[in-house]
Amino acid sequence: MSESKTFHLPDLGEGLPDATIVEWFVKEGDTIRLDEPLVSMETAKAVVEVPSPVSGKVLKLAGAAGDVIVTGAMLAMFEPDASLPQRAEGQDTGHHHGGGHAAPAKVVASDDGDELPAQPAPSEARGGDAGTVVGAMQSSDAVHAEQAISVGGVKAMPAVRALARKLGVDLARVRASGPDGTVSLADVKQAAASGTAAVGTAPRPAAAPSAAAAPQPPAQRTPMSAAGKPMRTRPPGAESATASGQPEQLKGVRRNMARVMADAHSKVVPTTLVDDADLHGWIGKQDITVRLVRAITVACRTVPALNAWFDGDALTVTRHPHVDVGIAVDTDDGLFVPALRNADMLDARGVREGINRLRAQVEERSLPASELSGYTISLSNFGMFAGRYATPVVVPPCVAIIGAGKLSHDVVAVIGGIEVHRRLPISLTFDHRAATGGEAARFLKALLDDMALPQ
Repeated sequence: MSESKTFHLPDLGEGLPDATIVEWFVKEGDTIRLDEPLVSMETAKAVVEVPSPVSGKVLKLAGAAGDVIVTGAMLAMFEPDASLPQRAEGQDTGHHHGGGHAAPAKVVASDDGDELPAQPAPSEARGGDAGTVVGAMQSSDAVHAEQAISVGGVKAMPAVRALARKLGVDLARVRASGPDGTVSLADVKQAAASGTAAVGTAPRPAAAPSAAAAPQPPAQRTPMSAAGKPMRTRPPGAESATASGQPEQLKGVRRNMARVMADAHSKVVPTTLVDDADLHGWIGKQDITVRLVRAITVACRTVPALNAWFDGDALTVTRHPHVDVGIAVDTDDGLFVPALRNADMLDARGVREGINRLRAQVEERSLPASELSGYTISLSNFGMFAGRYATPVVVPPCVAIIGAGKLSHDVVAVIGGIEVHRRLPISLTFDHRAATGGEAARFLKALLDDMALPQ
């Protein structure tokens, strides 16, 4: 066992083509034992801890924090140690990429540093891709769950470390409130808000000033030249192909979002209908998003053709008896669309509690990947920020998406005069391959009629 072994990045969930390195738990030259934490990786779904597939010396690591590694590419190289525990040759790990055997990944799904309740993977996954199950990975009938890892004397989950890096928080200076001294997401957020643990704020030894090493201030942009003439600008040409900004590689959620949008653009034949929901008859203060979800479920019962999935290759339509609404959630990291399951069976309180839970899980990056897919129709409430109408993107296999614009007070003509009504702009984009214009129009009418009800 003296020869080196190469570990290739396994599929960390649902066929994702790559993942981004968040943090290595070892460095080249270190000795690591089988199944000890090797690295945490960020995918479009979660921050995932990848354990070591062997016991031995770390010879090479694929990259640094922030680097994107393609699924199946070399992640690490080891020199196995025969005196330490090793996985038996041929033992199923749930992943196979060329010459490397991948250990089952462990998935982050907790905001307080606790373990997730482990859910067994389907038995048929044992011989296939057990590593695509988020929340637990099963290999050879053994289920593994994520635990907080101590690095540099600080005990925290990989998701917490990722958030701290993003917010510029030094974990070593954060007061831990989790069990057994674990730093939680709430601890990091509190430290970021108070500014008590910012990276680089600790006192440093004074260094002798050096004129040669002193950084030069960047040149200031001015509207006038030194000669007092207006400055002229020009786009970079062949003789000067430089730009002031730096290209930034898309990672994690944004990287996946770019792929999904491109795929949708190439596969869907979108058509958009717009109208306004008249809320003038509403009694008292009501939750607009909850009413939108209710109106969508009513419209789905009225016109099932839009609560469906369409297979463009097989030319088949699957109409669903239930309504799972994908709720678009905007974050700094990119767009998430978690599914509000069985929305047609929930009352107003159940819808609001469900939406709040999904938003919190998205913010904490603790949402299982299974909840980011499988919805039957989706809602984008972009009007919370700005915009009246839009052309929301239908993501296959869904047939339709509803967009809600910015609430407005409009002058409306009524019999005998005019009135000012509160109205909500609605945009309905649908895949014209799967539904007719008439079906879409009837769906939109049913939605508007329900929104107009007093309560």
